[in-house]
Amino acid sequence: MNALLSVAFVLCWSSGFIGAKLGAGTAAATTLLMWRFLPLALVLLAVAAVSRTAWRGLTLRDTGRQAAIGALSQTGYLLSVYYAIQLGVSSGTTALIDGVQPLVAGALAGPLLRQYVSRRQWLGLWLGLAGVATVTTADAAAGADVAWWAYLVPFLGMLSLVAATFLEGRSRTPVAPRAALTIHCVTSAVLFAGLALGTGSAAPPAGGSFWLATAWLVVLPTFGGYGLYWLILRRSGVTEVNTLMFLMAPVTAVWGALMFGEHFGVQTAVGLVVGLAAVAVVRHRARPGVVASSAGRRDATVPSVSATRR
Repeated sequence: MNALLSVAFVLCWSSGFIGAKLGAGTAAATTLLMWRFLPLALVLLAVAAVSRTAWRGLTLRDTGRQAAIGALSQTGYLLSVYYAIQLGVSSGTTALIDGVQPLVAGALAGPLLRQYVSRRQWLGLWLGLAGVATVTTADAAAGADVAWWAYLVPFLGMLSLVAATFLEGRSRTPVAPRAALTIHCVTSAVLFAGLALGTGSAAPPAGGSFWLATAWLVVLPTFGGYGLYWLILRRSGVTEVNTLMFLMAPVTAVWGALMFGEHFGVQTAVGLVVGLAAVAVVRHRARPGVVASSAGRRDATVPSVSATRR
């Protein structure tokens, strides 16, 4: 089950970069994001009104925390990704820049969540970073006419998603995934609608390609990728779910090459192999009973976010 969830997560999450590329030529980023989340939020609110089981015991403080998580993990993260692609950064390169997230999350998992990373896992994390760097340099060398500062925009989104991950991890009150997804999407719908109205870009274009891209983004990355992100986070822990992020770069690079003719050469293929090796190293489970230290530090493959709440 963990393997199937991981494969589905990688494909669905990578589809978000492809969907952003599909929609980039049809409307502004704020327009696309507003119409991606506004209908979705209305549907989720209607479902919540009919079935309130997932909302039992949810306090105002819990709701506020989930709204903050949604603002970071959806609004902040997606706005940076869409804006970077709109500036001309390829879908593969955007995913590659986001690939440094596992290293940041792994470094912070110990002091913030007490999920300490073993030496073997640090080796895998650095190996993954090497794979990301390999593919990034290959893509940059392809000669895309993009301003240098545009490549910094996805870094902001990566940091926003890391912050959301740890904010969720430090929460002591479990929130049902359906309730959390509803709060996140409603928060994003309000924020994106405000941005679109404020910039005069709320009106959707008349072309059918815009709605095709919107439907793609709602079904695959939102329900599939975003939902599976939090599910795997709770099942396996922050280090393992973020290690899967190493696969987003090569998968998106291959996908972008096939759909949009983006650069994919020998160096990109080498980076793909290195990224796969990194995932194998980090996700390889240690023997039962192995701990990081006598002070109660666990191997980061063992604890989950739910374990930190107990």
